[in-house]
Order: sequence, then structure tokens, then C-alpha cells
Amino acid sequence: MTQQVRLALLQMDIAFGQPEVNRAKVRELIAEAAAGGADLVVLPELWNTGYSLTNIAEIADHDGQETIALMSELSRLHNLNIHAGSVANLVDGKVYNSTFVFNSQGEVVGRYSKMHLFRLMDEEKYLESGNEIGLFELDGVPVGTMICYDLRFPELTRSLSLGGAQIVFLPAEWPHPRLNHWRHLQIARAIENQMFMVSANRVGVAGETAFFGHSMVVDPWGEILVEGDESEQILYATVDLGIVPEIRSRIPIFEDRRPDLYTKK
Repeated sequence: MTQQVRLALLQMDIAFGQPEVNRAKVRELIAEAAAGGADLVVLPELWNTGYSLTNIAEIADHDGQETIALMSELSRLHNLNIHAGSVANLVDGKVYNSTFVFNSQGEVVGRYSKMHLFRLMDEEKYLESGNEIGLFELDGVPVGTMICYDLRFPELTRSLSLGGAQIVFLPAEWPHPRLNHWRHLQIARAIENQMFMVSANRVGVAGETAFFGHSMVVDPWGEILVEGDESEQILYATVDLGIVPEIRSRIPIFEDRRPDLYTKK
């Protein structure tokens, strides 16, 4: 990636348990984002199925094949990088909540499966947790990814920043009534790790759960560059990656850490 990157966040409603409908919608939204000048498109969490967990093994991707085929095609067609949010992904009989990231040549450059499963939505009953952090390079830039509930675990974000991540992406299905948690945690993670936080949260209603959107881009100073409302929309923001090393040198928090004194439990 160049220093200046134009992001497009796809804040969308998700058709419950209907992967084909969602794939068709995402195809249209990515084309719109590309026409809007995006360099990098970010999708929300579980955009292929939503939280249709009781039949998730039947409707999930198989080894990521459906998502990889679609996103590889679209990234090449539109000449852009795609952070494909996350999808329900069936691997060896187990379903994971998995992220795939693509460069503009259609190559998979990053994979990650959600480490922390959200008990309030019964994830642990239907999904397997991942066991590796999501740290990789996209066009030579170190970037990280988490998924939704992972945001509540500052150790994970710190691990990504210590690995060099300049941006951390956060696809989500974060619901009411926890809007303040969503906003404040992202701002805190950006400030304490001196990096960009980029989130794509869904909108709409599934069962009795309402999702509020408010997808965001937060810069390393904790300033919100763009924030959505509760409607379907594509949000654009241009980030300057050049400010990350400058900020990190100005306030050297990584050099001043005392990990030998921190608890390990």
C-alpha cells in the first residue's frame, strides 16, 4: 500500500442464513466502492450467513472456497485490496469464524479465525475458536485483524502492535445496547497502540437482536476520521500511514514498557 490509502467500509444488512443473497449483494457493494475510488474495501463479520448458528455447518463456506473464489475475482476485477470481513467457514467438520484478506492481484495474503467466542450469542456452542493471531503484510505494510468480541481483549491488540501492525481491522456484528463500549474501546485501542483502528459493523435486525452500524476509522491520536449511523451505507476515509512511525517516535510507549513487571496470568 502507498502512504495514502482510501478505505471503503461496507456497512450492510445481512440476509439471515442466505449466503447466495449476501454474496450477490457484496458483489454490488464492492463495485460501488471501487467506483468511489477505494483502494481497500472492508466487510463486516459473518456477512455470508449472519448468526444463523443452528444450521451453520450446512450453509458455511467449505475451506473458504466460495469466499476465496469471489473475492479473488473482485479484487482483480476492480484492482483493489479486500479485507473480506469474516465468514462462517467449515474446515474438517468444524466451523470457524474466519477472515480472509486479498491483495489487488487476487492473492490471499492473510487468514485469521476468531479467538474469543462470544457466549452471549452462543458462539461457543456452534463455532471453534482460532489459535493464532491475525498479523500479516498487505502491500508491504504490517497490518492486523481481529473480529468483533476480540476488541474487548487489549492483550490481543497489543500483540498486533508489538508485531508492527500500523492498522488493525475489525469486522463485527456488534449489537445494541453496547454502542458506547464499541466506540470507546476502539478509540482506546488506537491511542494505546498508536495505530489506526478500522471497523465495519453490520446494521439491521436478526431475531430480537438489533445491530447499530457506526463503522469507524480512528487515527493513532484517537480522532474519529469517519463514523457511520445506523443505516446501510458505504463509508470512505483516506488514511495517511506515514503518521504512525512519527507518532510512535514522538511518544515512545513501546520503548517505555515494563513487561517484566506485568502479570502473566
